[in-house]
Amino acid sequence: MSERAYRERLEADLTRWQAEGLLPPKSADAIRATLRPVPEGITIATVVGIVGGLLIAAAFLAFIAANWTAIARPLRFAILLAGIVGAYGAGALFDRAERTHLADLSAGVGSIIFGAAIALVGQMYHLGDDFAGGLLLWASGALAAAALTGSHSALAVALAAGCAWSGMRIDETANVHPPFAIFSLIGAMLALAWNTAASRHLIAVAALAGAVLAGFGMVQGRIGSPNFTVVAIVSLMVGAGLLLTTRRGVAVRAFGLTLSTYGAFGLAIGLAGVIAEILRPVTPNLPYLSLGIAAVAIISAFAAAVAAQRAGPVLAALSITGALVVASGLIPTAAGEEPWLSYALALSAMLCLVVSGMLDDVRPRIVAGWLGLAATIAAVTWAVQGSLLRRAVFLAVAGLVAVALASLLGRMIGRGRR
Repeated sequence: MSERAYRERLEADLTRWQAEGLLPPKSADAIRATLRPVPEGITIATVVGIVGGLLIAAAFLAFIAANWTAIARPLRFAILLAGIVGAYGAGALFDRAERTHLADLSAGVGSIIFGAAIALVGQMYHLGDDFAGGLLLWASGALAAAALTGSHSALAVALAAGCAWSGMRIDETANVHPPFAIFSLIGAMLALAWNTAASRHLIAVAALAGAVLAGFGMVQGRIGSPNFTVVAIVSLMVGAGLLLTTRRGVAVRAFGLTLSTYGAFGLAIGLAGVIAEILRPVTPNLPYLSLGIAAVAIISAFAAAVAAQRAGPVLAALSITGALVVASGLIPTAAGEEPWLSYALALSAMLCLVVSGMLDDVRPRIVAGWLGLAATIAAVTWAVQGSLLRRAVFLAVAGLVAVALASLLGRMIGRGRR
């Protein structure tokens, strides 16, 4: 629930309690006095100002690009420096005027100009052709700007540049790129310190991107199963996120909830991709690093269940365990036969994810589980070879099992309420 919606609901409750005589007026006023002012949202004037600023910046860049070759090198360098200083200077003025959104955007624009300056200076003075190194410099500078200014826009630029840097390193070395995890960890520390929804979402998206990049690294290096690696990383997001939700700090719990939510969506999509064989493993090997990540993911989820004393994390742990077993490709299948056991286990894993979200009352996880069920059913229908009759029989049996399980759960819940 957003801060503004929470305040509106609280005010309505306070008014109703006063009318019913349940809360004295002085107590209601004392509750209102303890609340901080609601932060101002993005107004129409702010949106128009942002659009106007972007148009002016685009016009400036277009003018410079049109006359770039006619400008002397020292003047080019001075123009780039002026653009960076001007952007951050404007951000400081907006921050002093308490126009936080415009200040945040200015820091992001300054970070973008900084990246353009790195590329243009390298082109002007014929510096080294290590483009990935330039991306790392850009990402590091933007991350430093985010840490100094608290700008979410700068953090977004830093993470985007970091993903591009990791992708180029993977393409160059034909291997996975673990340093990106360290870079993302620094960003996660910033998100924890800021305790804002935007920063948490940015880090979670970067983590999903890192999982995909790790899968491509496995493909490039032919060192292991990309499917298992991707599923292991998103499972770690779910397991570690659930464990963080059991901690005391509000910021840590909020970060864990966001991380586990994005991990659940990644698990749903990734498992369906495994069933549909979108990315076939070039080798059946399971590297020790991937196995270690998978083990930590499962242990974290079960540890969360023990710490929280709830059944929801247990079902989540079973979900990621089933998904990892399916992605590993270790389930034996006779030659010429369909992997029916893998299909059944994948459907069970997504069903566990749905029930986990219901028990924990986390709606995004429920949505992720339903999405995974739908995608897995579609993938099974697509992957099964032969006649449609075999697919129909399998889906019918799976449906009957689900109905029987639903009936059993309904009876167990009914007995628990008595």
